[in-house]
Order: sequence, then structure tokens, then C-alpha cells
Amino acid sequence: MTQIDFYIHVENKLQMMCTLAAKALARKVRLLVLTPDPQTTEQADRMLWMQPAIGFLPHCRSSHRLAGVTPIIVDHVAEPIVHEQVLVNLQTQCPAVFSRFERVIEIVTGDDADREAARERYRFYRDRGYEIRNHDMSKAG
Repeated sequence: MTQIDFYIHVENKLQMMCTLAAKALARKVRLLVLTPDPQTTEQADRMLWMQPAIGFLPHCRSSHRLAGVTPIIVDHVAEPIVHEQVLVNLQTQCPAVFSRFERVIEIVTGDDADREAARERYRFYRDRGYEIRNHDMSKAG
């Protein structure tokens, strides 16, 4: 069954996504970062080119010819799915494809609308019996 992780009280979703992507890459774990729209996909793409400061995190879109061998996929569309390890969901709703992944990461800021949408996703997962882990980033050190 898919493991669900909520990272809450995050200051910047895209910065947290980059941090998690770097950790995943170091562990040879593949990510699909699912953004809400083309503009956020472009922002995430730019950030991944600049993270870390002395390098970059290899990534592409799901439709790119090298998607099958690229460890990080960033897109606002879920299909085609080129791997099923970790899904980082930056959308406001639960993606229909979430259960195909070993792990789903939800990143939640302190914004009221973002928190309310996250609560809906949390209830959705919980009501279907998924194990949920919470990571309070306000306490991170």
C-alpha cells in the first residue's frame, strides 16, 4: 500500500521540493513532481537547475525522450507515468494516479487555502485506510 507523507508548515513549497529531490537523488530514488499548472512547472524546472548552488538536479518532463532514464520528472500532467517510486504532489487535489506509487509526499504551507486543501487530501487518504506520516517543518532544525 502507498505510504503517504505530509510535510506541514513549510515556508516555500518549491524550495522544500528541491530539498526532497536532492535527498531522493542521493538515495537513487526516482521522483515525479506533479505541479498544478504550466507556470509552476517552469518555476520548478528553473529551481532544479540551480539546486544545489554548485550543481543541478537532473530532471525533465514526462514526455521528454529521456524521461525513462531521468531520476526526477517535473510536470503538471501525470501521464505518462515513467516510474512508480515517489510522487510529490503540489496540486490541490489528490491525483488519480497516486495509488500507483510506493510513496506520496504532500507539501503544505501555512496559507489558509493551502492548509484547507491539504486537510481534504488528508481525509481522502485516511478514509481509504492509507498510513499517513506527518513531518512538522516548523520544528525542523
